[in-house]
Amino acid sequence: MGAEFGRNSGAGTGAGAGPGAKPGARIAQWLRRRAQGRSAGAPDAATGRLALLRGAAGAGLPLAPAAYPNGYRCSCERVGCPTPARHPVSFAWQTQSTTDRAQVERWATADPQANFITATGMVHDVLDVPLDAGVEALERLIDAGIEVGPVAVFGEGGSDADARMLFFTATRGTPEDEDEWWPCELDCHPETMDEHPGLRWHCRGSYVLVPPARLPGGLDVHWVRGLEYGLPDPLTLLETLTDACARYAAAAGEAGADTDPHAVAWPIGR
Repeated sequence: MGAEFGRNSGAGTGAGAGPGAKPGARIAQWLRRRAQGRSAGAPDAATGRLALLRGAAGAGLPLAPAAYPNGYRCSCERVGCPTPARHPVSFAWQTQSTTDRAQVERWATADPQANFITATGMVHDVLDVPLDAGVEALERLIDAGIEVGPVAVFGEGGSDADARMLFFTATRGTPEDEDEWWPCELDCHPETMDEHPGLRWHCRGSYVLVPPARLPGGLDVHWVRGLEYGLPDPLTLLETLTDACARYAAAAGEAGADTDPHAVAWPIGR
C-alpha cells in the first residue's frame, strides 16, 4: 500500500540527489518517478481500489462515501461547489463513518466512482501541509530517524499552491488536562495562521480524502507511505512540519509567488 523512502533503491540516486542536493531533492525526484510510472502503463486507477479501501477500514480508519469528479465539476451537481470531489455525500458523515469492511465494500461496489473520506479525531489525526514543505519535512524526519506514519499526497502535478502532503498520526483527542485541543473550527483562526502558516491539523469535526481518490483535472490522492506504518504521536512531527511550512511561506514571499501559505486541502464547509 505504500513504500518506505529509505528502502527504495532509487530514493537517493540520480542527478541532483547526491550529498549536495538541497533538502527534499531525493524525495521530490522519487515522487516524480512515481507519477511517471503511474502515467506510463500503471494499472487502471480502479484496480486495487476495493483492496485499498478494505485495508483502510481494517486499519481502523472510519470511512464514508464522498463526491467524485464529473469532468472539472463535482458529482454533487451543486453550482459552484467550493470543494469539488472533496466532500462527503451525506451531511451525517460523522455518524455514518465506519470501519465495517463489509459496509465499505457495499458502498464502493454500489458506486464504483465514489471517493471516500476518513473522519479524523476518532482514531487518527492528519497534519496537512503544502507539498513542497511536506517533501522537505519528510526527508528531514526520515534522515533523523524519527518514526513517520502513513503519508499521502494530494493533487501532485497540479498547481503548486494547491498540492498538499498529508501526514497521518494518532489522534490527540481531548487530553484530560486540557479543555480543548485544537478543535478543527479553530485550526485556522487568524491568530494561529500567522504562527503556523500553511499547516492545518485535522482532528475532531474534520475529514480528509483517503487514497485512492480522484480529483478534477485528472489529479488524485495517493499513498507514498501506506497504512502498514503505525500512527505516530503528532507532536513528534510538529516541530519539523511547522519549520518547513515557515520556510515555504518565506520562500514564496521572497519570490513574489501568487500563493496563499494559509491554504488547506479542503475547508470545513461543503
